[in-house]
Amino acid sequence: MKSIRDLNLSGRRVFLRVDFNVPLDGGRVSDDTRIAETLPTVRLALERGARLVCASHLGKAKGKRKPELSLAPVAVRFAELLGKAVRFVDDCVGPDAAKAVEALEPGEALLLENLRFHAGEEGNDPDFAAALAALADVYVDDAFGAAHRAHASIVGVPRRMSEKGAGLLLEKEVRELSRLLEPARPFAAILGGAKISGKIDTLRVLSRRADVLLVGGGMANHFVRAIGLPVGRSLLEEDKVPLAREILDYCREAGKTIALPSDFVVAKSPDDGAAAKTVSIQKIPDDLMALDVGPKTLEQFARLLAPAKTIFWNGPMGVFEKPPFDAGTMGVARIVAAAKAVTVVGGGESVQAAHEAGVAEKFTHVSTGGGASLEFLAEGKLPGIEALE
Repeated sequence: MKSIRDLNLSGRRVFLRVDFNVPLDGGRVSDDTRIAETLPTVRLALERGARLVCASHLGKAKGKRKPELSLAPVAVRFAELLGKAVRFVDDCVGPDAAKAVEALEPGEALLLENLRFHAGEEGNDPDFAAALAALADVYVDDAFGAAHRAHASIVGVPRRMSEKGAGLLLEKEVRELSRLLEPARPFAAILGGAKISGKIDTLRVLSRRADVLLVGGGMANHFVRAIGLPVGRSLLEEDKVPLAREILDYCREAGKTIALPSDFVVAKSPDDGAAAKTVSIQKIPDDLMALDVGPKTLEQFARLLAPAKTIFWNGPMGVFEKPPFDAGTMGVARIVAAAKAVTVVGGGESVQAAHEAGVAEKFTHVSTGGGASLEFLAEGKLPGIEALE
């Protein structure tokens, strides 16, 4: 695929798909990381004289106009970070959008309203994709976090345009994550998070690709149950326990190392931190929940990660937004950051933990896409990347 650096942008209308799906609090952006990440691409386009049309989704509008999901506050923060005016129009297609685009001068930027206010975005409706494509001469995708979605602005628009390429952020993500497809070995993968269902393909692929697989978070409960131990009232998708057994059997037969937590921090609920206690993997009480990994697990993980030359981490080790159940996730962040290896972290919660632990800058690469990074590792491709080829 071409890079934005390879495209002629001067005086041309450039449709830039960004990922401004940021958290809002009281009508203000509470975390502007995703906006900041795409600023190098935006600045490059404006410096080269593009008439820049930025487009993004925000939240789950499901084809309905929801005022609380308007990108208007995002446009304000975008302009503040960019250090220059950003125009905003309250639709992404139709006469108002077309008028706003035509009014752009070279070197000016416009942000369209939430793409998901139209059902045609998630449905990849051809008419909606054609209407978006009509707004521009050139297409650039810098929304890696949405590149695994076969939506109109991700695949429908670029397939209708002859001039297209990757933004600097998407280019960097593909370059860095590609290192995990043929990693320096030993390759260790750490997978956590609440649910196993969204990570089935990744689990299967990583169990085959990695030399060492460390499992934590709610996902670990399925493996604990699979080896015949009780999990108390811990989060569990009962129908996924056979999958955990399949992964354990494969790793044993293939001579791979798979490590479960050796101890857990348990309590009646995530709000009962004061009564939290640490128990071994064999002794999770029937009336309590496993809400984090314990200190012995961190020692075990550190020992297993020490020889690794490549480490990938996705998913927290517990309910890390509720202290004291954040200790395991913060501990893993520090262990990985200190490793003498290529280190990649992906997924919103893992990235947030790395920032909160003050070690994000020590990782080789911090990915902006959780689901996208997992799918890229599993498949080696994404719909949004294929649409640019």
